[in-house]
Amino acid sequence: MGWEDELFALFDDLEDQASALHAADRLAEVADRSRAEYQQVTLASRLMASIGTAVTLGLRGVGPVSGTVERVADGWLLLSAGEHDWVVNAAAVTTVEGASVRSVPELAWSPLTRLGLASALRRIAEAGEECVVHLADGGRHDGVLRRVGADFCELVEGQDRRTVLIAFTALAAAQSRA
Repeated sequence: MGWEDELFALFDDLEDQASALHAADRLAEVADRSRAEYQQVTLASRLMASIGTAVTLGLRGVGPVSGTVERVADGWLLLSAGEHDWVVNAAAVTTVEGASVRSVPELAWSPLTRLGLASALRRIAEAGEECVVHLADGGRHDGVLRRVGADFCELVEGQDRRTVLIAFTALAAAQSRA
């Protein structure tokens, strides 16, 4: 092997080393960018990607509730659990098992998803059906939602038909009785 062949072999070796270093740097850069981008992913966007998926939600004051994610909107989600539907206050969700590994950025959400928790509770009130309102502190109220305000709902319960006002901040979920 002549000196020219040795020189070209040296250049090839240096080029291979430079390519390997560049690839390692690129992997580190991609990992850094990936971590930085993931900071923008919200729990709601992961739940939005989980529509139609069976999940188990840990709910403050309620515990685990399993069902299929039917709808996700601003501050709430609808979970179908067999015979019962749950309107869940997103602020009461502590854990989610079984969610999609993907996410749907809020920019891609339908304008209907901007309807808040009050809108979902108004639908229950309009139906006039019995429900169970679970509180984040573990309490619960059985009755019929009558009216829904900006940040609270009115529930009529018991045979004496007493009215209880429930602040949204205290509400974990409203469960259908059907």
